[in-house]
Amino acid sequence: MATIKHLTSKNSNYAAAESYLTFQHNEYTGLPILDEKGRPKLRDSYLLDTLECGESSFAMACLIANRKYGKNGGREDVKTHHIWRHPPKRMLIYSCIARTAGHTKYIISFDPKDAVENDLTMERAQALGLQFCKDNFPGHPAIVCTHPDGHNSAGNIHVHIVIGSLRVRTVERQPFMDNPCDWEAGKKHRCTSAMLRHLRVAVMEMCEQADLNQINLLEAQDDHVSEREYWAQRRGQRRLDHANAKLAAEGQQPTQTVYQTELDKLRKQIYACIKNELRDNFLRKLRLLSIAFHSIHDKNCSIAA
Repeated sequence: MATIKHLTSKNSNYAAAESYLTFQHNEYTGLPILDEKGRPKLRDSYLLDTLECGESSFAMACLIANRKYGKNGGREDVKTHHIWRHPPKRMLIYSCIARTAGHTKYIISFDPKDAVENDLTMERAQALGLQFCKDNFPGHPAIVCTHPDGHNSAGNIHVHIVIGSLRVRTVERQPFMDNPCDWEAGKKHRCTSAMLRHLRVAVMEMCEQADLNQINLLEAQDDHVSEREYWAQRRGQRRLDHANAKLAAEGQQPTQTVYQTELDKLRKQIYACIKNELRDNFLRKLRLLSIAFHSIHDKNCSIAA
């Protein structure tokens, strides 16, 4: 059940994209992990290729394109896109601003079971990622990099696709391209809702053709969480684990072992109310829980912040 995730970055240091993919970084701070001599440590395993860069590095290809077309000179300009395949604990697809490296990325991650059940290797995932990049982001300088596992240690192989925002050559128009800026040289990549829908369909078709596990990415998934909430939960769990370890060392029994964000607590309360309840009973239970809401339309209830 591969998923696709999209992030953008405005960092003008294009070399930071490749650095992040090839060196180890602290998952909480984003800072590089150093060895005993103070040098960045390479990742234990990865595969990396570039596309549309010619004899140049990815960073140089992006800078040459910027100078040629007079783009990306402003601080607020999106410099690159980053794509990856990554199945988190809860399936999700969303857009957010990356805090590392000057790029936009799409990340496509495969089901952990694919490695055992369907002979998915890093080499095969890299080949799928390269073809996906060629098919969906033609004309953009790109890095395609495969990692064997994610932050959640679920054993999921995932592919990072980092593309420079500027297309360096005009390409043949494809059915999913709506405007000239989608195929002309010197135009910037746009990740619209229509484009994300196309990419979700492309991921599903890719997995079907490769006999890999896949879910319907066009349907809303349960327990949809944002990137911000996901990392808030990870940081909170880490703090709780440290606190519980200290209590255990003092001979005390921890009272809580699983950290919940306030949003997760609210979500569970609402689900408990919704279960087998009619509208009036649902709203009455929300009031009893002191959960305020400010608008109701059809089947949607807007909760007051």
